[in-house]
Amino acid sequence: MGILSNEDKEYLKNLYKDMKRDVNILFFRTDDKNLCVMCDDIKNILDELKDISDRIKVKVYNFEKDTEEVKKYNVSMAPAIVLLSDQDLGVKYYGIPAGYEFSSFVEDINDIGNDFVPIDESIEKDLKSIDKDVHIKVFVTHSCPYCPGAVRTAHKFAMANEKIKADMIDANTFYDYANSYDVSAVPRVVINEKESFEGALPENEFLRKILNSLM
Repeated sequence: MGILSNEDKEYLKNLYKDMKRDVNILFFRTDDKNLCVMCDDIKNILDELKDISDRIKVKVYNFEKDTEEVKKYNVSMAPAIVLLSDQDLGVKYYGIPAGYEFSSFVEDINDIGNDFVPIDESIEKDLKSIDKDVHIKVFVTHSCPYCPGAVRTAHKFAMANEKIKADMIDANTFYDYANSYDVSAVPRVVINEKESFEGALPENEFLRKILNSLM
């Protein structure tokens, strides 16, 4: 039995039917059974998405064995998903993009496939002027309705500026890692290990936090 409903599949077929370029999805599994409880579900979701559009390409790697790819795409833990066009866009999901986060995943694929990032024009110039490395970590849970807003903003910023890398991190799957960042509420956003906040901020305020982290 599939993960996606027939209604979901029809919606996605319509959404993705005119995508202009390929979306490459790299899935990194792990041999750690405690972390990879949802790995089969992740693979099933990706296979169903691949069947919906021939623009969606999926490759599966082993985190422990495929060390060259792990290093190339800077994957720090698994399970992980890397979304690419023909180049690395700095967009990652650590854990399964399920629950509310599935909407983030769907929209990220759509943006990449259409080579278009919907950024507010009022901040676009300042966002694209960032010339220092930025790493954004967005800790989420699948039941959090506010988390997709934070994930989407972080990922859109990464797509718009190659200096920015953005990770969605499932706080339940990576419980110890989330604990090391004192995650007690989500979304919790950490920027360059020095600036952090909770909640889904508007794009202009999120950008201000990034700029503060670079001072």
